[in-house]
Amino acid sequence: MLRDLPPGGAVSGSPLDRLRSLCLALPEVTEKISHGEPTWFVRRTFVTFADHHHDDRLAFWCAAPPGVQEELVAADPERFFRPPYVGTRGWVGVRLDVEVDWDEIAELVTDAYRTVAPHRLITLLDSRG
Repeated sequence: MLRDLPPGGAVSGSPLDRLRSLCLALPEVTEKISHGEPTWFVRRTFVTFADHHHDDRLAFWCAAPPGVQEELVAADPERFFRPPYVGTRGWVGVRLDVEVDWDEIAELVTDAYRTVAPHRLITLLDSRG
């Protein structure tokens, strides 16, 4: 599913480096600085890094399918939160300054991508298996 990752999807480095690798492994993703933070686009924004930009958390914010934000925040409020500005649109905040399950992060990033990517790119992603 993700390109250019070692077996098992393991990536070394800082949380930003690891998040960047996950995002850029998806079809036609670009990275730009937006509001002072690294942000990943597939036509529209789907993930943005949040390095203590609005609070004391190291995190990222990502698009999410309907209902996922509420589910994750209710299940584990120490790891997930409703981010400012985009939380009203269902985006979820994911802390990176706590114990991180990078396999779960990869799933969240891929789900965020699927939430905003054009159908053609979702089909391309699915064809990679």
